[in-house]
Amino acid sequence: MSLSQSPHIAGLMQFLRTIQKPGKSLDKITLEDSLVTTGLIDSLALVQIVLYLEQTHNLDFSNIGFDAERLSSISGIIKLIEENT
Repeated sequence: MSLSQSPHIAGLMQFLRTIQKPGKSLDKITLEDSLVTTGLIDSLALVQIVLYLEQTHNLDFSNIGFDAERLSSISGIIKLIEENT
């Protein structure tokens, strides 16, 4: 299954739309683009992503550790979800 067909992609995309910076479009980035480098989110939004993943997918970052690089792209977040659920 490709990442774009992941059952988790729709929920993640919907969540990212709630935290994206005004004037930035989620539709203009690829699954591999850095969410911070493209300006879609700021570094503080990574904390919101962690909370989303803990609440929605029951990920436990105290066990898996926090790695900002893995949370920097849509594909990285999807892989993290799929590896830990």
